[in-house]
Amino acid sequence: MSSYDSTFRDSDASLTRREFLELTAGATLLAGMSTGSWTESNEGVPYRTLGRTGEKVSMVGLGGYHIGSQSDEQESIRIVRTALDHGVNFLDNCWDYNGGASEIRMGKALLDGYRKKAFLMSKIDGRTRKVAALQIDESLRRLQTDHIDLLQFHQIIRATDPERIFAAGGGMEAMLEAKKAGKVRYIGFTGHKSPDIHLKMLETGFSHSFTFDTVQMPLNVMDAHYNSFEQRVLPVLVKHNIGVLGMKPIGDHIILESKTVTPIECLHYAMNLPTGVVITGCDSVPILEQALKAARTFKPMNKDEVASLLAKTAKAAQNGQYEQYKTTHNFDGTYHNPQWLG
Repeated sequence: MSSYDSTFRDSDASLTRREFLELTAGATLLAGMSTGSWTESNEGVPYRTLGRTGEKVSMVGLGGYHIGSQSDEQESIRIVRTALDHGVNFLDNCWDYNGGASEIRMGKALLDGYRKKAFLMSKIDGRTRKVAALQIDESLRRLQTDHIDLLQFHQIIRATDPERIFAAGGGMEAMLEAKKAGKVRYIGFTGHKSPDIHLKMLETGFSHSFTFDTVQMPLNVMDAHYNSFEQRVLPVLVKHNIGVLGMKPIGDHIILESKTVTPIECLHYAMNLPTGVVITGCDSVPILEQALKAARTFKPMNKDEVASLLAKTAKAAQNGQYEQYKTTHNFDGTYHNPQWLG
């Protein structure tokens, strides 16, 4: 058992019937909040309003980590441009993905007028003003753009991260300076480890009279049962009209190993929550087409449909074995490379 288990509030015991009914009711209530933010569609892909930003973004977003894993750079470019040509406008990336290759390839894909089609998001690891500023400028160069629509602090996974970022000389100073200079339009943060840390980051911001524009976190059929961002963080974001970026809807394909749900069911569950965008990794055009199909065929789920999905995943989700980003360091790039933090 992972050392993280001692910090989790959720019990490893099976859910009681009462707990399961409460969980289902909560998921259904949150799902109902999403319908009011729907707007138009593009190429059949529904668009939603991204919280307090007012920006219209595609229901499904293209994950950036997988843009950089192809052996042929031209294939990476083709995936990005195919997404933009078929209704996706939200692009995800990060300064540290694939040693910078993900940003470099996406930057090339955004040439020839494609930048105008995109709402571009990237992330930085820097916790200090100096390191954050350097990473911001490097991301801009790689992406070949004069501004990033949304820039987020990456991997808020330590209890000390909020204080470091908001301290004098911390990363927030660089982020605010970049926004003032027109390099960044909106500011958010992301993490996958613990709802407690997300809540601390939000509270630290509030204590400094700062409200994040967006927050990114795992939202999926397993998270609903275990140390849940959906149950604990999502209501806070909805209350403050902070844009919700759902990630890991399929858990980097690990959720599929449970053999309880299909990829489309996973994507539909996350889309049914009050998410502005559901970000999913697409390492090939066929996987991208699967994500597009999920967005185009999505219909709001009723309480019975939500209950059915949660019932199928309840047992498999108990110990977090299909959410290794919560229970191990396997997904923690900044843990293995602390120099990225500064």
